[in-house]
Amino acid sequence: MISVFLREQKRYTQGDLVRLFCCSEEKAVRILKRLKEYGVLKAVKATDTQKDLTDLLDEDIEIADVGVGENEYFYVFTFVGVITIEGRVLKCYPKYLVDATAPKKELKQILKVLEKYNSKEQIIRMYNDTNDSSSFNMLAVMLFLLHDYFEYGIYTNTQDIVETNGSGDILWDKTINETFALLYDNRPYYPELLTMKRVNNDFDFFKRLHECILTRCTEELRDADLLDLFDITGADLSDEQIEDFGDKEYILYRITKELNVQFNTRKQLLLKTLYAYIVNSKALDDLDCFSMFGTNSFNLVWEKVCAEVMDNQLQRSIDSLSLPVPLSKICPKIRHKSLIELIDKPQWHLSLNDTEPHKAEDTLIPDIISIVNVDGEFQFIIFDAKYYTIRLEHGKKLRGQPGIESITKQYLYQLAYRQFTDNCKICTVRNCFLMPTAASEIVEKGFVSLDMMKGLKLQNIHVRLLPAEKMYRHYIENTKMDIRVLNLYDIGIDNIKAENPTNDFVL
Repeated sequence: MISVFLREQKRYTQGDLVRLFCCSEEKAVRILKRLKEYGVLKAVKATDTQKDLTDLLDEDIEIADVGVGENEYFYVFTFVGVITIEGRVLKCYPKYLVDATAPKKELKQILKVLEKYNSKEQIIRMYNDTNDSSSFNMLAVMLFLLHDYFEYGIYTNTQDIVETNGSGDILWDKTINETFALLYDNRPYYPELLTMKRVNNDFDFFKRLHECILTRCTEELRDADLLDLFDITGADLSDEQIEDFGDKEYILYRITKELNVQFNTRKQLLLKTLYAYIVNSKALDDLDCFSMFGTNSFNLVWEKVCAEVMDNQLQRSIDSLSLPVPLSKICPKIRHKSLIELIDKPQWHLSLNDTEPHKAEDTLIPDIISIVNVDGEFQFIIFDAKYYTIRLEHGKKLRGQPGIESITKQYLYQLAYRQFTDNCKICTVRNCFLMPTAASEIVEKGFVSLDMMKGLKLQNIHVRLLPAEKMYRHYIENTKMDIRVLNLYDIGIDNIKAENPTNDFVL
């Protein structure tokens, strides 16, 4: 299979993809059409402006068919992960790896992050995210079978063997009824005891079938150069072929019968997965096989990573937080509420005299709230995880930045919690955008301010580029980052000139 690295959000021409896919224009067009159908590829007008962009806006997307020799459009991948299609393995890496061409090490770590991110889901992604219910996701099923094997082992059925004077449990009824006894002093003695021994059946049909399918999955993933990428050892367990077990209908019949007598949850799930594998048995390099492992919404993954690593306390109750004032001095009405419940909800009034307004359900929801004790000083920090690749440099046009709605919401979050921070004697409030970077160290990328907020005495918003590799390592290992390394100093409205007399790095 042909292996290709592709960067999320990069603008590719049709000619670029013909060369990368190592195929004719006709085949490339067929692949591009299928990728568009599955929602992992978008088309935008081929303009000089679009060529330099690193983000994709909905209004830029063109609803157009793909044609041979078409140079009117750029093609943009909106997916992070692995796709297999028509003998090609597309390894899509995140957009912030701007200078990378084949970031295997980085993508390997990202796939582990995606596995953890999806680990709470108790279902197997047997089908691709599409309206086509027949779109079987063979790659996801192969990965599930191998992960299940390394966690639980091979499928086994046991045999009960009756032995004479064995080491197992004594079968007293069988011993009394089927052997002779010696009587001594009116008491029976049995020179031969029948015992039960339970052993695994090495020739069990389902054990052998499981081994055969695992071996086939290993071979296909190895041929696709995916074993190492997913950090899987592989399982070469059998020399048998699936055809050796009978035709498809017979194998499915045997699995169905086994399902009717198995009540172990893991065995049931495994049998159902083997059934689905047999029904949809196609090789990864088949022309009609389309499989993927990854996400169209990597921004949600970045938000989750930041929330875990920055110790998000948004859903915690007030009485469980470490605060500078004793719990007894906190209003009893809010002690058992969570931080998110302290934010006001809009109230809709029928008239000026309406004393019972209707309260809306939706309100402001911050990404991350962290209350930390930094060298004896309590800080209330409002983080917003932004999956952007910002360009904020001297002499170059600003681009790739969060929109005005993101900025205004960050100021509103400060206002929403002002009464709480005042009552709890938290004097230090900080606000910060968190964005990923391929750099190995944290990049302090200035801050963003809005002059109309001057009268509200609020903190402006720091911009910090966080090394994605370190963030992912914290996330995978369930550890937290020391927030002090972000160097979130005071950038209140009144301090801008003192800190930054030339207004450098102010959006």
